[in-house]
Parts: sequence; C-alpha cells; structure tokens
Amino acid sequence: MIEILSPTDLPRARDTGALVAHILQTLKRRSAVGTNLLDIDRWARSMIEEAGAQSCYVDYEPSFGRGPFGHYICTSVNDAVLHGRPYDYSLADGDLLSLDLAVCLGGVVADSAISFLVGDARPPESVALIDATERALRAGIAQARPGARIGDISHAIGSVLGEAGYSINTQFGGHGVGSTMHQDPHVSNTGRPGRGYRLRPGLLLALEPWIMADTAELVTDADGWTLRSATGCRTAHSEHTIAITDDGAEILTLPRQAQP
Repeated sequence: MIEILSPTDLPRARDTGALVAHILQTLKRRSAVGTNLLDIDRWARSMIEEAGAQSCYVDYEPSFGRGPFGHYICTSVNDAVLHGRPYDYSLADGDLLSLDLAVCLGGVVADSAISFLVGDARPPESVALIDATERALRAGIAQARPGARIGDISHAIGSVLGEAGYSINTQFGGHGVGSTMHQDPHVSNTGRPGRGYRLRPGLLLALEPWIMADTAELVTDADGWTLRSATGCRTAHSEHTIAITDDGAEILTLPRQAQP
C-alpha cells in the first residue's frame, strides 16, 4: 500500500518527526562508556510514553523476525547493523552504536536512525563508515522531489556508497511510511535512475543507507532479530523520514538545532 497524506496531515507528521529526532539526540547524549543497552531501551520507552506516542517496535512481528521484537528501540553495536535487539551489554570506548527508532504520534509514523562513536576513540574505518552513510542519505534526499522516481533516489544513494568502496546489500532498504511503519514503495540503496514509482506531494519516505565495511552478506544473530556482518566487520546506518512537498523534500526527523 502507498499512502499519500493530505496537506492537513503534514503538521502531525512534523510533530512525530520532531519527537523521533529529539529522542534520538537525547539518547546519543546519554550513551557514554559504561551505558547499558537495556538502559537506552528503558529511556526510549519513557520518552515515548511521556509524549503520548506509541512504539512501532515493541509488538512488531514481521516474517523476518522471531516473535515480537519486545523492545522500544534498535541498538546495533559494531558488527550489528540492523534490528539490533537491546541486551545486557555495557558500551565500551570506541564502540560504533546505531540507534534506530520509529514511533507513531497523532496517527502518523516517523522513522530515523543515527550511527555514532561512543567515548573518545575515533577509529578511522568507523568514521569513514558513518560519513559514507550520512553523505549517501543527503544525496538521496536531494533527488526527492515531485515528478522524480524512486530509482533516482536509489541511484544517488548507491553512487555515493559505491564510490566510497562499499558493497551494497539490497535485502533491506528504505520504505514508505504513514499511518503504519513499513509501506510501499520500497527504496533500495542502489538502483537505476528514471525507474520506479513517481514521487508526488504527500508521500512520506524513510530513506536509510546502511553498509558493512568489507562485505554485503548478513547473518542473523541467535536472538532471531539482530542482523550482523558475516565477517564481523563494523557497520553503519543513517536514516531520515522525509515528506515530498511541492517544493521538494522536507526532512521531518532532522534535529531542531540542525534545521536550515
């Protein structure tokens, strides 16, 4: 299903996006050496509930997971890249942490992910991974405007990742959002320009480039959810929810202090 929001729905989408951005930035500030992943999950739950929002994850039970996710945020560390299920682990200096959060507020969903390094260590490979996903995300957003096609976004994302030397896995990618978290159209992280669904005002898309340092192969963790690099290499993941408007793409999950 592809859901197109009316202009009167956009303010609610902005509110949801602002909430997701606020929670993620708060959790980033709190994520220090020694922070436990289960504490991050508890903090996320508290902020979601205080805002009167609903988690898109806690009861989520898709075909690719093992039972309900059971947590409020995805916490993927180092070789984990997607769907990281929080567990009893305390962050160490130099860990690469990806936080992925989707909530529903006022009947509209927003979905975003950030990757960052914990503590003071800055391993060059990890810095490069994060930078590549962020640049790819910006490139994809730049192509999102009325009349463009999904393939234009996918091509822009894939070009940045490929030029940076990374292999691209196409099992998981971006997607439409609206009243539910995962909707059509699918937005692959590589593709051919001029192909696919034509963008129109009112469409919400979650764009999410993610990469692994030296492989495109995923393995599923014993928890039935967490997806890791097959070689144990580090990974990164960046995501924004955008709204297609008459003027182009509006980033709904951009932190308020970073708004242009």
